[in-house]
Amino acid sequence: MKRRDFLRASSVLAATSCFSLLDGSAFADSVDKSQNATRRGSYANSYRVFKETGRGRVAFLGGSITEMDGYRPMVCEYLKKRFPKTEFEFVAAGISSTCSDVGAFRLESDVLNGGKVDLFFVEFAVNDDQDGGFDLTHATRGMEGIIRHIRRSNPNVDIVMTFFVNENLMAQYRNGKEATSIEAHRKVAERYDISTINLAKEIQERIDSGDITWQEFGGVHPAPRGNRICADLIATILDRDYLNGAVAETKPHNLPAPIDAFSYSNASWRGFDAIATNEGATIADENALERGAFRLYEPNWPQIRGSFRQTFAGVPLLCGEKAGAELKFEFDGNALALFILAGPDAGMIDYRIDKGDWRRANAFHHYSGGLHYPRALTLADALENGRHNVELRLASDKDGRSSGTALRILQIAVNRGEE
Repeated sequence: MKRRDFLRASSVLAATSCFSLLDGSAFADSVDKSQNATRRGSYANSYRVFKETGRGRVAFLGGSITEMDGYRPMVCEYLKKRFPKTEFEFVAAGISSTCSDVGAFRLESDVLNGGKVDLFFVEFAVNDDQDGGFDLTHATRGMEGIIRHIRRSNPNVDIVMTFFVNENLMAQYRNGKEATSIEAHRKVAERYDISTINLAKEIQERIDSGDITWQEFGGVHPAPRGNRICADLIATILDRDYLNGAVAETKPHNLPAPIDAFSYSNASWRGFDAIATNEGATIADENALERGAFRLYEPNWPQIRGSFRQTFAGVPLLCGEKAGAELKFEFDGNALALFILAGPDAGMIDYRIDKGDWRRANAFHHYSGGLHYPRALTLADALENGRHNVELRLASDKDGRSSGTALRILQIAVNRGEE
């Protein structure tokens, strides 16, 4: 399998299993109106494509909540019931633990390279909160990058954004605040006239009123009842156009000026071409690791401590294990990140860009102790747009929680300024 296609291939395979988790359950027709389903813009574009062409491409981008058989297959089933004569392609592009920055970096390979998207669902509020711990700037750059990129690929694409829920997001509402990830994503939705499902607020209110418990909802990864609440709220948004038979000509959505000029709106994978490692070795050298250099290969995961997810099975990674291992390469753009699997032996790296000051980044994550955790390690994201050179090396120091100095890179991610 080509390495650039591995995420997209797994997404398409997952997309074949769209089925209803609650047989015979009602859709949006019987759901009370909620203040937490905020409708913006129109869904006439997707309605017309589905109704008049008999075909439709629908994509779901997010973390484990999207990857699991939860709200996504329920929405698939809803669409098939609303448009029984339409042939749908459903793209399930959810990857556990990933945040909006990774979503922006992989949108092109996992979603857009497969064709034009007519209807798009996106969620990253929970992961940007508990996995990324993002500040307002970086939660904005990831989500706005996704929205601008997909709208530039198809100005007619209709979008629904959902804020799923964890206990911290609910606690913030109870304290009269709005969590940072939700604030950032809400502001993006408002700027781009995108409907939102605030499931975090909805469930907080339902729990506080005694309508449901956190256990009945199912927790961070919702149970069928919790996913049904989300799917039905989405249906109330879509039905405004889908039941009224809107047949107006398709009309491009507005693409306003960005909230943040450094949002990851033109992001993609760089690939591993033209990369140098320690002098006298190449990344294709079978003996590179033993010589203390980086090597491109598929690790023998059963022999490495820590859980490993099959999502990444069969994929070669650019791996270094010993302190002093080096990489040198160039990239075009204004942002650079390493999409890595950070396990129990994840180390630290020293790096510099354009011969500037050396900086240090810690690859170890608070979930790395027992898992080879997928994360984006951002090295720079507010550079002048253009060509830059990068030098990095594995440090001899390590996080006190880590057992080693390893760095295993799935992809090198870059963002280019919009033309």
